[in-house]
Amino acid sequence: MLIGLVIGAASGFVQFWMLARFTKAVTGGGLDRKAVFLGVFQFFLPLAVLVACAFLLRDSLLWTGVGMAVSLSVPALIRYVVK
Repeated sequence: MLIGLVIGAASGFVQFWMLARFTKAVTGGGLDRKAVFLGVFQFFLPLAVLVACAFLLRDSLLWTGVGMAVSLSVPALIRYVVK
Protein backbone atom coordinates (compact mmCIF):
# COMPACT_ATOMS: atom_id res chain seq x y z
CA MET A 1 0.00 0.00 0.00
CA LEU A 2 2.62 2.53 1.04
CA ILE A 3 4.91 1.80 -1.89
CA GLY A 4 2.08 2.52 -4.34
CA LEU A 5 1.32 5.81 -2.60
CA VAL A 6 4.98 6.85 -2.75
CA ILE A 7 5.27 5.89 -6.43
CA GLY A 8 2.08 7.77 -7.23
CA ALA A 9 3.15 10.85 -5.29
CA ALA A 10 6.57 10.92 -6.94
CA SER A 11 5.15 10.55 -10.43
CA GLY A 12 2.47 13.15 -9.68
CA PHE A 13 5.08 15.69 -8.62
CA VAL A 14 7.09 14.97 -11.77
CA GLN A 15 3.92 15.43 -13.81
CA PHE A 16 3.19 18.72 -12.08
CA TRP A 17 6.71 19.98 -12.72
CA MET A 18 6.53 19.02 -16.41
CA LEU A 19 3.06 20.52 -16.82
CA ALA A 20 4.14 23.76 -15.15
CA ARG A 21 7.17 24.05 -17.43
CA PHE A 22 5.09 23.24 -20.51
CA THR A 23 2.37 25.77 -19.75
CA LYS A 24 4.96 28.43 -18.93
CA ALA A 25 6.61 27.84 -22.31
CA VAL A 26 3.30 27.91 -24.16
CA THR A 27 1.97 31.05 -22.50
CA GLY A 28 5.35 32.80 -22.65
CA GLY A 29 5.75 32.24 -26.38
CA GLY A 30 8.90 30.19 -26.01
CA LEU A 31 7.59 26.92 -27.38
CA ASP A 32 10.58 24.85 -28.41
CA ARG A 33 11.38 21.18 -28.88
CA LYS A 34 12.07 20.60 -25.19
CA ALA A 35 8.74 22.12 -24.15
CA VAL A 36 6.84 19.99 -26.65
CA PHE A 37 8.64 16.90 -25.36
CA LEU A 38 7.63 17.78 -21.79
CA GLY A 39 4.01 18.23 -22.85
CA VAL A 40 3.88 14.91 -24.70
CA PHE A 41 5.76 13.00 -22.01
CA GLN A 42 3.53 14.47 -19.31
CA PHE A 43 0.56 12.97 -21.11
CA PHE A 44 2.00 9.44 -21.24
CA LEU A 45 3.70 9.33 -17.82
CA PRO A 46 0.59 8.48 -15.75
CA LEU A 47 -0.39 5.77 -18.21
CA ALA A 48 3.05 4.19 -18.01
CA VAL A 49 3.19 4.37 -14.21
CA LEU A 50 -0.29 2.92 -13.75
CA VAL A 51 0.29 0.09 -16.24
CA ALA A 52 3.60 -0.78 -14.59
CA CYS A 53 1.95 -0.72 -11.18
CA ALA A 54 -0.92 -2.88 -12.45
CA PHE A 55 1.53 -5.55 -13.55
CA LEU A 56 3.98 -5.35 -10.64
CA LEU A 57 2.03 -4.06 -7.62
CA ARG A 58 -1.57 -4.92 -8.34
CA ASP A 59 -2.67 -4.42 -4.71
CA SER A 60 -1.25 -0.88 -4.66
CA LEU A 61 -2.86 0.34 -7.88
CA LEU A 62 -5.58 2.33 -6.11
CA TRP A 63 -3.07 4.05 -3.84
CA THR A 64 -0.86 4.87 -6.80
CA GLY A 65 -3.77 6.68 -8.42
CA VAL A 66 -4.59 8.46 -5.16
CA GLY A 67 -0.98 9.57 -4.79
CA MET A 68 -0.94 10.91 -8.35
CA ALA A 69 -4.18 12.82 -7.94
CA VAL A 70 -3.21 14.38 -4.63
CA SER A 71 0.30 15.33 -5.70
CA LEU A 72 -1.08 16.98 -8.84
CA SER A 73 -3.98 18.78 -7.14
CA VAL A 74 -2.33 20.14 -4.00
CA PRO A 75 0.61 21.95 -5.67
CA ALA A 76 -1.74 23.31 -8.36
CA LEU A 77 -4.06 24.67 -5.69
CA ILE A 78 -1.14 26.17 -3.76
CA ARG A 79 0.26 27.79 -6.91
CA TYR A 80 -3.19 29.16 -7.78
CA VAL A 81 -3.66 30.69 -4.33
CA VAL A 82 -0.17 32.20 -4.28
CA LYS A 83 -0.48 33.78 -7.72
